[in-house]
Amino acid sequence: MGVGIHRNRTLTFAAAASFVLAALIACVPPQYRGARLSYGPDIRRRIVEEARHHVGTPYRYGGVSPRGFDCSGLVLYVYRENGITLPRSAGDQFRDGRKVTRRYLRPGDLVFFQTSRTPISHVGIYAGRGKFIHAPKPGKKVSYARLDNRYWSQRYRGAVTYL
Repeated sequence: MGVGIHRNRTLTFAAAASFVLAALIACVPPQYRGARLSYGPDIRRRIVEEARHHVGTPYRYGGVSPRGFDCSGLVLYVYRENGITLPRSAGDQFRDGRKVTRRYLRPGDLVFFQTSRTPISHVGIYAGRGKFIHAPKPGKKVSYARLDNRYWSQRYRGAVTYL
């Protein structure tokens, strides 16, 4: 179909634009359509509490359950328990979220790091007061870490929110 002035054979520009816009919106997952979703005033507290509940859980590569978590699996699980669907990988979680500067981090936001050659290879849940909860690596357990810790501050790559 072309855009032109012959209405019987082609679409008007306005109709074509409406069609394209509708097609683009249909491709966007529901949690990202329109204005920011409102989850209620206590969602941030609930997310941090759920993450805190799993401190001490062993790291498990590919883990997405309380039997064991990897970093993005912990985030995926905690958010899902609070009714929010996220992508599986840390890189996709970073890409799909709304960017937040470090200065405006709030509890429940996600913080991202480069711990390998992959630009975004690690994620944690910001708990407030400069701390985040994460599943660090094999042999370790879900724990707190500080953003100002030398290791983490050198590898910090940004933050996003889904709230």
